[in-house]
Amino acid sequence: MKKIFISAILIAFSVALSAQSVPNGSVIYALPRTTVTLTVEAQYKVFTAGPYAQYAQKYLGYDAKRSSFNECIITDITVTPYVEADPAERYAINLSEKVSSNFLQFCSQGLIVMSDSYTGKQTPFRFASQAGAEAFIGKDPEGNLAGATTTLFRLVKSETGFEKVGVQQSQVVEKSLEKKAEEAAKAIFNIRERKTQIITGDTDATFSGEAMNAAVTELNRMEEEYLSLFYGITETSVQKVSFDVIPKKGVNKYSAFKIADKQGLVSASAAQGRVISLELTAEDAGTVNTSGAKSSGGALINYRIPAVVLCKVVDSGKTLFETRFPVYQLGQEFSFPINTLLNK
Repeated sequence: MKKIFISAILIAFSVALSAQSVPNGSVIYALPRTTVTLTVEAQYKVFTAGPYAQYAQKYLGYDAKRSSFNECIITDITVTPYVEADPAERYAINLSEKVSSNFLQFCSQGLIVMSDSYTGKQTPFRFASQAGAEAFIGKDPEGNLAGATTTLFRLVKSETGFEKVGVQQSQVVEKSLEKKAEEAAKAIFNIRERKTQIITGDTDATFSGEAMNAAVTELNRMEEEYLSLFYGITETSVQKVSFDVIPKKGVNKYSAFKIADKQGLVSASAAQGRVISLELTAEDAGTVNTSGAKSSGGALINYRIPAVVLCKVVDSGKTLFETRFPVYQLGQEFSFPINTLLNK
């Protein structure tokens, strides 16, 4: 058998295919195209400011962030080119018995891609939870209400006229924000004092072994809970999302995906978010040496030689990732005579 070596993945056809004119018994193929898949992993952080943040410096000695925010930081990017059939470049060809075996052998060797071939990919989505102010409900050490005594006055008639007589009235009122912050700070210092007493043995009760660990662990939990009222709550999760980009001739820059404040990693079609770009720059393919080429008649097999591109993932002018790989639809299309595949 005559051997052929072609440094490209082939997809062969001699007649452009339309749904209305496919001859019976034809073998259908498609030229290959490259789809670029970006698998992006990001750390998504949601910070909710504590309700007593403005009093952290006054009562605890350290300032706190007073505004809530969301932050998405890319931690890993994987760029993978996949080869699939190009639906816009499909062809049909009739094969004789002499060429069928060799032609289909090219398929098994990966030199020809069938029209229905496709590399399946799973696309997992993981979305971060959203923290909110409700996370602080019920954490006040002494509650949200306090008793207050109000002195009311009424006029009482006497021999000399009318006099004001004070009458005390008790009622329940909501504590001011600063008052609750003061109580929370006192509770924090009290917990720290109790931890010191337990660890040093300066208590009426004796703690040892598991009992001491359990007591200290519970006090640590309570301290962190009250501290969150001043310094807020940070929830961190991981997003891992895949995005596909199909390169086109004449286009060098693509919106691959976006980073939104509230959703993290989102598709390029999302209404809001910072655009992360994919830049593809094709290397010079040079010229083809045709000194040994001879024209021949008969049916021709079409195929593509891919362009090698420099791929960059860019965020606001900063390159996050860079690599090289072939992209078929950005390359050149050629043909070779079908009699090359004849059995000898």
